[in-house]
Amino acid sequence: MASPGNQGAPKLDSPQAPTIPNLRDCLPKLEPRRRRPQQSDTLPVPENPGLPDPPDLSHTAFKIPTRRILSPKDHELFLASPTFNLIVGWIFTLSDSVSDTPISAVKDTDLSPNVRAILSILNQTETICRDSPPDDQGGSRFGNKTFRLFLDKVKARAGGWHTATLGVGDAAAAAEAATYLNHSFGNRTRIDYGSGHELNFMIWLLCLYQLRVLRRSDFPALVLRVFARYLEVMRLVQMNYYLEPAGSHGVWGLDDYQFLPFLFGASQLLHHKFITPLAIHQQLTLEEFGGEYLYLGQVNFVNETKTVKGLRWHSPMLDDISAAKSWGKIEGGMRRMFVAEVLRKLPVMQHFLFGSLVPAVEGMSEMDGIEGRGEEEDDEVGEVEVFDEGGVRHVHQQSVGWGDCCGIKVPSSLAAAQEARKRGEQLRRIPFD
Repeated sequence: MASPGNQGAPKLDSPQAPTIPNLRDCLPKLEPRRRRPQQSDTLPVPENPGLPDPPDLSHTAFKIPTRRILSPKDHELFLASPTFNLIVGWIFTLSDSVSDTPISAVKDTDLSPNVRAILSILNQTETICRDSPPDDQGGSRFGNKTFRLFLDKVKARAGGWHTATLGVGDAAAAAEAATYLNHSFGNRTRIDYGSGHELNFMIWLLCLYQLRVLRRSDFPALVLRVFARYLEVMRLVQMNYYLEPAGSHGVWGLDDYQFLPFLFGASQLLHHKFITPLAIHQQLTLEEFGGEYLYLGQVNFVNETKTVKGLRWHSPMLDDISAAKSWGKIEGGMRRMFVAEVLRKLPVMQHFLFGSLVPAVEGMSEMDGIEGRGEEEDDEVGEVEVFDEGGVRHVHQQSVGWGDCCGIKVPSSLAAAQEARKRGEQLRRIPFD
């Protein structure tokens, strides 16, 4: 007889008895996770194609440089041309010449007479800027129109600088080289400045090399003394006339105006013993070594001319790059950016000027047969034909500014900082910074 406590309890062999599932049969078999092959997220660092010796110019017909990249096909022809290699070789060779070299390594006694002449031209340009004070524009942060007067004065002096100061005997050659110098300080109509104008300055120096005014022994001085002086002059011009950035998004996203200080500066720091990429977050390091290394000097300038405090807020790409393991990684990345984001970008290179010293390739378009017509000439007639990122050609009316495809008109961050200083305001700290 069953005990009262077991009354009604099902028997284990009864068909109504509940079954306990075997979890081993229900769960899928665990298999080791297969590691996906790592994909390289970076393109190879472009090689330096080498810089050829200056050409024989005895039979060269010099001419005023003009725009020749007027279609995607023109751009493709340029990318496959010797001129593409010439520009890459010029910039990369200059960068190689200052590897592991601080600015103070180039002494005054090391400067050739022609390098001294170029520095004299930049000094005179600064004087012109200081002698052309901006108009009072009531706190507006957009470009000051007195900038056009400054450019006109520079252009009026440029011819004499090449013939008398630099000793370029051929007037046509002097006029060709001067065109690049005139385009080095910003756009007259839009009152803006960007890395394309910076490139024009370097192409001006390339023209002087092609004319044998400059020699290979001058290369370190061209970067560490001439280009560094150009940066100083441009900082004054930018702050004096509230130059707007050339494009609201920027070509590289590193800086509103400059790029080459980061390429040349990374080369300077390539194997530095104690200054690491993270050092850009150390204000004392920036202040102590900013005068020796272009990279640090530019970061310090950016910090001083923003209205908010904190590199990660006003320059997130620079902040991200600072996490790189070495300056070699940064220098290689800057080389990739120069080729991919400048020379291979149609919206950027459509404004580039070609003459005889930096020639176009056969088959490229011409500006309707109008000699000497470039971006500035288009501005004067009120419109300019440009391409967007998709290669679509269209016309901008300069009276209403650039369209959204090329970057909307934006006020200068330098102007915002200058106006804040006039009111006695300090840099604002972002919450949680």
